[in-house]
Amino acid sequence: MQESRLVKIDDLKKDSLDTSLLLQFPDPMKGSRGVCLVTEDIPLQLLYSAYIQGVFPWFSEEDGEPVLWCSPSPRFCIRMENLHIGHSIDRFLKKSPYRYTMDKAFSRVIEECSRMKRRGQRGTWIGSKMIEAYNLFHEAGFAHSVEVWHGENLVGGFYGVLIGSVYCGESMFTLESDSSKSAFALFARCFRDCGGLLIDSQSYTDNIARYGAENISRTAFLRLEGEALRLPLAKNLREQFESAVSGYPVQNPLTGDVHTGSQDLRTL
Repeated sequence: MQESRLVKIDDLKKDSLDTSLLLQFPDPMKGSRGVCLVTEDIPLQLLYSAYIQGVFPWFSEEDGEPVLWCSPSPRFCIRMENLHIGHSIDRFLKKSPYRYTMDKAFSRVIEECSRMKRRGQRGTWIGSKMIEAYNLFHEAGFAHSVEVWHGENLVGGFYGVLIGSVYCGESMFTLESDSSKSAFALFARCFRDCGGLLIDSQSYTDNIARYGAENISRTAFLRLEGEALRLPLAKNLREQFESAVSGYPVQNPLTGDVHTGSQDLRTL
């Protein structure tokens, strides 16, 4: 049973987390970003409480903004019964030159995401505060990464937050064509097969739209999320992912030789 409590933000430590304690967020203000709260830092307890209530930090540290805790409407998400993975992605995976891993290089993934240039953005919204907070969230067991390797080079990946049967995607980077797109397809299918119910992508992107994502109202999202948060996954997601990638051959880009992904997983 979680306890709701009003706590002074200044009293929270960055790296302290009690999952039995829920810090209550105020209702969002009017506006597309749905700002609920403004703080100077991202304490771990507040970050955990935010995701339980459909809130996440969304701000530009580069532009000098404080930490804005947001619950936007509409919300862009994939209900797993609507997940669509095209045949072209499956064809690519059968001859993919990439290796796919999970939680092998979280800090590197978030650093690469912070450097990724985005269309229509002057800079990055992932600054030092976000990097520190999500690394701590990863150490606490809630933030996870998927990595894509070409040989020994990290060429793609993404990270997000997993609580119950909800996965909240945060950011993705791609250095080689189709690397992260194929990784997300693998991950989403494994998440569904483990009993996952909802992937929250927060705001619209063409990339995630191809998988069956849709905009829904904040009210509808909070109802779906509230139900899914209470349900644990039926299987271990990391084990399911590693089992899935072991079934795909990895083509050596230099020789054309093929071997299974499971051999590579043991070396990382």
